[in-house]
Amino acid sequence: MVAQEDIRVLLADDHTMVRQGLSQILEDSEGICVVGQAEDGRQALELVASARPQLVVLDYSMPNMDGPATIERLQRDFPEVKILMLTIHDNIHYAVRVLELGAHGYVMKSAAAHELVEAIRTVHKGEIYISPEVSHKVIQHMWGRKKNRSGLASLSQREFELLRVFGAGMSLKDCAEALNINTSTVSTYRSRLMEKLHLKSTAEIIRFALENNIIG
Repeated sequence: MVAQEDIRVLLADDHTMVRQGLSQILEDSEGICVVGQAEDGRQALELVASARPQLVVLDYSMPNMDGPATIERLQRDFPEVKILMLTIHDNIHYAVRVLELGAHGYVMKSAAAHELVEAIRTVHKGEIYISPEVSHKVIQHMWGRKKNRSGLASLSQREFELLRVFGAGMSLKDCAEALNINTSTVSTYRSRLMEKLHLKSTAEIIRFALENNIIG
């Protein structure tokens, strides 16, 4: 039963065992109640509308609608809901992307359970929480003037996501399906990111993604 003062949390992760484990951890923590579980971003949005959580814990990589796309929809449709990204990605560019999209926190899945609980309570109070493993570099990066950014930092969200799916070895058609856009649009974004990263072929894009751990 949800107490009036409990923080109402929704979990979104495509791995059932992960969701169940996280749910048990949070339910055992004082002042937190899990009001729903979703296997992807689309289901998460449906449950936010019905369960009315105060905070959503999102995985980055999910089918149908991934973490970044879900953040954009939550910001548009449910701006009062706090968003905490829980992910395996320790690359600061992932963290910067989701924070710039509007997430209120970024926590590593490798962190201890108490860190997730602390992050939820911190974000619920209106503060930002970033896992210590990446916080210093993220803050340094975000302090930089955006107009002076180059390389990875200069990519738009869509260009960054295309780099990520190319790095996973997807074909042009598969990339289009993954990002829910047509192949001609994928080609346009590919040309832009190649220009910004000074790459000359799809093979170089894939190698760049692998070398910079922008995959999955």
